[in-house]
Amino acid sequence: MNSRPPATPDDAEVDAAEAARMVSAGRASLLDVREPDEWTAGHAPQARHVPLESLRPDTQPPGQPTITVCRSGRRSAAAGLPVVTDAGEPGTVA
Repeated sequence: MNSRPPATPDDAEVDAAEAARMVSAGRASLLDVREPDEWTAGHAPQARHVPLESLRPDTQPPGQPTITVCRSGRRSAAAGLPVVTDAGEPGTVA
């Protein structure tokens, strides 16, 4: 039994593959709220980095959904999606 209420448009969850499609199509922005060392080790090429402690309502672009990456990003890595370092080299999920 799932105790979580059904997702609303403001609270919808999507899997990594659907998130990647939405970002690629320009239908959503990708925001990575992990710590700086996690970001440096590897992040999605299209992501913007705003550490969670710095997150404010005005850090999200208005007018479109924001896909948020948090914790280790293992779900994205398991989906086989690319991650890169700040230098554009292949990265790892830290």
